[in-house]
Amino acid sequence: MASIPFVKDIDFTYGADDQVAPGVRRVIANNPGPFTFTGSGTYIIGEGDVAVIDPGPDNDAHLAALLRVLEGERVTHILITHTHSDHCGLARKFADAVKAPIFGFSGHPVREKKLDAPALDEGADYSFAPDEFIGDGSVMEGPGWRLEAAHTPGHLSNHLCFGLPQEKALFTGDHMMGWATTVVAPPDGDMGHYMESLDKLLARDDEIYFPTHGAPIKNPKRFVRAVKTHRLMRDAQIIDQLKKGRTTIREITPAMYADVDPRLHKAAALNVYAHLIRLTRNGAVQCDGEPGLKSVYSIAAA
Repeated sequence: MASIPFVKDIDFTYGADDQVAPGVRRVIANNPGPFTFTGSGTYIIGEGDVAVIDPGPDNDAHLAALLRVLEGERVTHILITHTHSDHCGLARKFADAVKAPIFGFSGHPVREKKLDAPALDEGADYSFAPDEFIGDGSVMEGPGWRLEAAHTPGHLSNHLCFGLPQEKALFTGDHMMGWATTVVAPPDGDMGHYMESLDKLLARDDEIYFPTHGAPIKNPKRFVRAVKTHRLMRDAQIIDQLKKGRTTIREITPAMYADVDPRLHKAAALNVYAHLIRLTRNGAVQCDGEPGLKSVYSIAAA
């Protein structure tokens, strides 16, 4: 398995504002878990007139911490990386409190919970709606700062990263996390799009990533290349499992993830599903009808 240089050491205090770069502060919500690591990090860009990236979960203590930290300042932009609740659940309450508009790519792409991927942690915010829609290349500015949106579908189709060119920094939401690989869960999570978005990051000149969960990633291109290699090796592992006669996701997942905490096997199964959809599209794998969680898969005929 590819060696990803994970970063699992992070020094912080819940509710405190930590200066993580010039003009960048981070406040971490107390919502730790198997998919949020130590919790959701909210980033504050600038001083005086500021932008806030990912207000985080609907958590009263986190709201109070943000309002305390921002006392005497004006929030001009609330930016959302994507519509999972641990990133945007607090957005509307926070916006009402600070009288600022919410910027995002879209509402949640799957409108009905019963049609969506199983909730792995806090799930999706089906009620989320931005005040202003933004997309790839959108620019938001304030005194001494400029943020540029980069559309990075894969984890979700509406996922955005936000670049801060003056620091050669990128706020990566869940697209790139330093402590673990990203879950790509169909129907809206798409492994093919995720791989394309990795290539998009490799074409940039960022020198540091700030994910919503976990510590900064200080050698980002090395990290992205390792993640891409890891994903390609997962493709190869799935092909190997099919050759061994394991033809369903239920059979493949425990064999591939035997060394992973069983609590994470549901997420792992969704990743396997996403890989199988990609492998079916590119002709390496075939299945009995449309790819699904319960489908039977096999190596495609030569």
